Amino acid sequence: MTGERTKRFPLGLADLVREPRRRDGLDSRHGEARGPLGGAGKTGVAKDVANPSVPRAGGGIGASTPGRTQGAAHKSPVSGASTAPARPNDVRRGNAAPHAAQPATHLLQASANRSAAARSNTPQRTSGTPTSGAPGVPLNSALALTSERVRERMVERLRANGIADARVLQALAGVPRHMFVDPGLATQAYEDAALPIGHQQTISKPSVVARMLELAGTGRTLDRVLEIGTGCGYQAAVLSQIARDVYSIERIKPLYERAKRNLRPLRIPNIRLHYGDGRLGLPSAAPFDAIVIAAAGFDVPQALLEQLAIGGRLVAPVASPASAGGEATQVLTLVERTGPAQWRESRLDRVFFVPLKSGVI
Repeated sequence: MTGERTKRFPLGLADLVREPRRRDGLDSRHGEARGPLGGAGKTGVAKDVANPSVPRAGGGIGASTPGRTQGAAHKSPVSGASTAPARPNDVRRGNAAPHAAQPATHLLQASANRSAAARSNTPQRTSGTPTSGAPGVPLNSALALTSERVRERMVERLRANGIADARVLQALAGVPRHMFVDPGLATQAYEDAALPIGHQQTISKPSVVARMLELAGTGRTLDRVLEIGTGCGYQAAVLSQIARDVYSIERIKPLYERAKRNLRPLRIPNIRLHYGDGRLGLPSAAPFDAIVIAAAGFDVPQALLEQLAIGGRLVAPVASPASAGGEATQVLTLVERTGPAQWRESRLDRVFFVPLKSGVI
């Protein structure tokens, strides 16, 4: 070649010789999979990310190719950030150096790297994996907080511990408890534990919720139920599955607002929240087939006894004054109204609840 032609075409004649076709179907010049007729295959195509006129890989291309999921990066459903560590041969999108002046023998490796990067940056989704949940609670396949199976295991434990009411067990299986606790405690949501919800209050243990609701509704159809102490709204959500109408009163304004926020995404139509003094009940909606009190007082307020329908049941923890040098005890108590001025009381299990107080804050 002349000197001028050498400047324009720096490759020698040996560099222009076509390389033999590889057995795996990749064109040695462009690294694209070729079909039976020599055209680009419809799956596993690595698009040139350096050329803006060529569509980028994504939307299932490459990710749907069988046998290509190993090493794929998974993205967090909250932040969207890739959680896979960078590999030495990974080429990330937008960071590949221009390769127009590379020798022809390097094009195959560069294109293969781009193809791997395209597959690595394609989100891998598993059928049935939850994509949303409580605000601020990251979900992943290991935690799977919204999985029905997680709640089913909780219900299986409750059944093994003596809860027999099928309606109560089904209600507990249907309410996502993790949506009612703080994000930092979400991994403990389905343990049988009381968890703090702020303002020196707690969400009751699932076993206690199940026991109280079983006592309140055994063998009866519940039309109207009153709950004293809404808290974060979890027990009201469970009650809504076994009663026609649920009325719930909370005396702490921030908790009342929090319960509304927690319940809103579930779109439960038969819960009516009220901000007020729970010891006074809700005379405008009385009588109630059942009343459930989620705080312990030294007695059951007379106003609540009066708002209980004849044949109705009230379930509440009742505290005994502390003896000298001892601690106050709380006993889960069942009160049944048997007549206009008659009630029957049964003392059952030892429990521990926050105190029942008057007024609003």
